[in-house]
Amino acid sequence: MARTFPLAGLLRLRQIEKDHAASDLAAANALRRDAGDRQASALAALHNVPVDAVDASSLLAMAAARASSRSMLADLTALTARAEREADDAQTAFSAAKAKAVGLEKLEDRHRSEMVALDLSTEQAAIDEVATGAWVREREGNER
Repeated sequence: MARTFPLAGLLRLRQIEKDHAASDLAAANALRRDAGDRQASALAALHNVPVDAVDASSLLAMAAARASSRSMLADLTALTARAEREADDAQTAFSAAKAKAVGLEKLEDRHRSEMVALDLSTEQAAIDEVATGAWVREREGNER
């Protein structure tokens, strides 16, 4: 049996894919949090706009500000929804990459266990050979 894990290169590739997927997931989650925070602060700013109109020009300015804010909120809602979808896609990709790597990691662990068992068996055989040789030499010495 080979001393090194025969699929080590593929395992390394799978681990790199998993690390890349994890970094994509972290970036997508950060974007999702940022979009949610921006949406929440825009809503808070909209609620803090004064509602007292003293004349027609201030009423028109408030109407324009509200229309602009609604447009901005619609954009932020779309951005938040897209960030949610991207985060979900990144989570799915990470789970798939992790599943691919886990199977190979288990194979590597089994290979390592078999190598340890083989080493122990070889060592035990050498110890048995030494012990048997000493016993035979002692027996031959007693017969003379």
